[in-house]
Amino acid sequence: MKLHELRDNEGATRSKKRIGRGPGSGKGKTGGRGIKGQKSRSGVAINGYEGGQMPLYQRLPKRGFNKPNRKSYAVVNLGLIQKFVEAGKLDAASINEDTLVSSGLVRRKLDGIRVLAKGDVTAALTIEVTGASKAAVEAVEKAGGALKTAVAAE
Repeated sequence: MKLHELRDNEGATRSKKRIGRGPGSGKGKTGGRGIKGQKSRSGVAINGYEGGQMPLYQRLPKRGFNKPNRKSYAVVNLGLIQKFVEAGKLDAASINEDTLVSSGLVRRKLDGIRVLAKGDVTAALTIEVTGASKAAVEAVEKAGGALKTAVAAE
């Protein structure tokens, strides 16, 4: 097979409907829109409108609650911190939120940085952050380091 021999499968492509091109086309005059009424006009968007009946999205019960003052934490995994320490981008003796941002591991602090336990830790790290998971605290202490949090471990 050569490039000039490539063809679509039979019936895979269909020619575009040419609407409003005279009575011989079968889609002339009203262009398949019927006659009169809102939907025959241009610029109509009535999705979700049910002819005056209460729409489905309003009939369904509302659930849940979005806390307006919720905190959003930047998340870091221990495995990544370990990688950055091995690469020499972080000093294992003193890791805090500012050093994490300046090293490029975290883009921005948001409401603080939270450390999670994904990945392995071999170096004795001293980390001071806003929050950490219990598993992360245990993993750091097991490796001979310390993890201080401003917020109690959740």
